[in-house]
Amino acid sequence: MAHRLRAGARPRFSPWAAILFAIALVVALPVIVVFSHVFFPSGDVWQHLASTVLPRYLTNTFWMVLFVGVGTLVIGTGTAWLVVMCRFPGKRIFEWALLLPLAVPTYVIAYAYTDFLQVAGPLQSLLREITGWEYGDYYFPNVRSLGGAATLITLVLYPYVYLLARASFLEQSVCVLDVGRTLGRGPWHMFASVAVPLSRPALVGGVSLVLMETLNEFGAVQFFGVDTFTTGIYRTWFGLGEPVAAAQLAACLLAFVIALVLLERYSRGKKRYFHTTNRYQQLPEYRLGGWRAGAALLACLLPVLVGFVLPSGILLNLAIEQGDSLFGARFIGFAANSLGLSVGAAILAVGMALLLSYGVRIHNTPFARVSSRVAAMGYAIPGSVVAVGILIPFAWLDNAINVWLNEHYGTIVGLIFSGSAFILIYAYVTRFLAVSFNAVEASLGKVTPSMDAAARTLGQTAGGTLRRIHTPMMRSSLLAAGILVFVDAMKELPATIILRPFNFDTLAVRAHSLASDERLAEASTASLAIVAVGIIPVIFLSLAMRRSRPGSGTGGGKDEDLG
Repeated sequence: MAHRLRAGARPRFSPWAAILFAIALVVALPVIVVFSHVFFPSGDVWQHLASTVLPRYLTNTFWMVLFVGVGTLVIGTGTAWLVVMCRFPGKRIFEWALLLPLAVPTYVIAYAYTDFLQVAGPLQSLLREITGWEYGDYYFPNVRSLGGAATLITLVLYPYVYLLARASFLEQSVCVLDVGRTLGRGPWHMFASVAVPLSRPALVGGVSLVLMETLNEFGAVQFFGVDTFTTGIYRTWFGLGEPVAAAQLAACLLAFVIALVLLERYSRGKKRYFHTTNRYQQLPEYRLGGWRAGAALLACLLPVLVGFVLPSGILLNLAIEQGDSLFGARFIGFAANSLGLSVGAAILAVGMALLLSYGVRIHNTPFARVSSRVAAMGYAIPGSVVAVGILIPFAWLDNAINVWLNEHYGTIVGLIFSGSAFILIYAYVTRFLAVSFNAVEASLGKVTPSMDAAARTLGQTAGGTLRRIHTPMMRSSLLAAGILVFVDAMKELPATIILRPFNFDTLAVRAHSLASDERLAEASTASLAIVAVGIIPVIFLSLAMRRSRPGSGTGGGKDEDLG
């Protein structure tokens, strides 16, 4: 239900405020370094960009964001409701299968579909063979276009919304749904009027992640020749050698993201959505029959088929026909590097997101809210820009340490920070903290403040309340946040290329280096390895998410026949 929170007394100082400030400062350091360039003069470069390419960047980015945002919201929310609340053939498989596209990098799926749909590809070749047509006798949509890029990005990113929506639906209390049933609401009407409003924070969090990921997308849009803000930033910074103008473009991109967030929060007003009971029973499953079961099966099958099965099959065929000549022992090292970095980043990002969210909850001041938002803004900055923002201060720090050691002890230790895996994990946490923060904040926001007050009257400290009460209630959302960060870190490319230590390659670096040389058949091996390493924990954690719902082991759900 919607409630309005009353503003309580705000403490002047709290240890949680210090934690918020420390996390925000550490995570925001790369962004601060990058945006310090905004205040430097850029000469005539900015005027040239504004008069030539900036309108095209704005138009393409707007349509990309609109198409991907609407598409992922519809697919993610609809499929999440079906697998949580309905019973139909294949439901248990789709619970985890709908996450599979999340492990496929957008640039990989772009390469796969380009090979499959191009004029000399198998699909058009088969079409000409069957019909006897020649090239030019028929119309075939061009995948290397704005529409093609938006479609493929939607197929890869909808699991963001699906995962958070599913976690939110699993956490909903049966009593809320029972109230809707007693008022005569049918399952679809209850979905629109009860379940979706209660899950609004999670849905908005998922769509926000999708929009920021879309705004940051580089590999697919560059390969398809679509000019967006991100390709403009890369071209201006690394192509033209104009970091000041690139930072100003990044500032426009960040302002766009902030405007979206503020618009949503303004539309929400001061309303919050809480669970006011601890009555968690087995969720009722609506048994679908006839054409409804077929429609539900098709709705869940198409995203998996087009977003994962088909491109994976294309890559598998390429890997079998040729593949990477280095496949074998060296791939164990690539996979170990990717896995270690991703696990470390996921643990740190979820832990910091939990501290940020709870710190804002108990120390709800403008300073706390601004600190948390600043800490989560790294996701809106392209990975290579974040890498440069990290490399500049840490290279200076390494140099300062070596100068001091050389002056006092006559020794040089080399690159302590900028030449280690530490700097990579730092970049991943900076980039993906918003992923875990949105998921954790949405889940924590549904816990009524009366639970905090009750815990404090029973002698629990703020930390004890978080550890013993809130964290167990948010297990599924914490798992969802960890999954998202892990898979994103597995696929991360630009920051990894710039910051990786010498002789330290990941699966993403190997796949990109081959694909950029048009050696797609060889790149398919590393691409499939990314999917294999990333999707196994996704499947197991997805199954654990379902069991983690409070009350999942109690009560006996009842079915309703909608056939």
